[in-house]
Amino acid sequence: MSGLVEAIAKSLVANPDEVVVTEEVHGNNIVVSLKVAKEDMGKVIGKQGRIAKAIRTVVKAAAIKQKKRVTVDIIDE
Repeated sequence: MSGLVEAIAKSLVANPDEVVVTEEVHGNNIVVSLKVAKEDMGKVIGKQGRIAKAIRTVVKAAAIKQKKRVTVDIIDE
């Protein structure tokens, strides 16, 4: 799942080298954390969170095929 999130995020941002994706597995639950450069945060979130919601929807659809539950967190620092 982290590879999918990383590929999507790198295609959206201006600084793809600063995209960091971490994955924590807890049984069937997976938490994917996405961190991007501060100036790219708006590109990943989108207007009214539409891009972030779309990323989460795509990842959840991929996870359903593997019978897993995935949560995507976008970390702002």
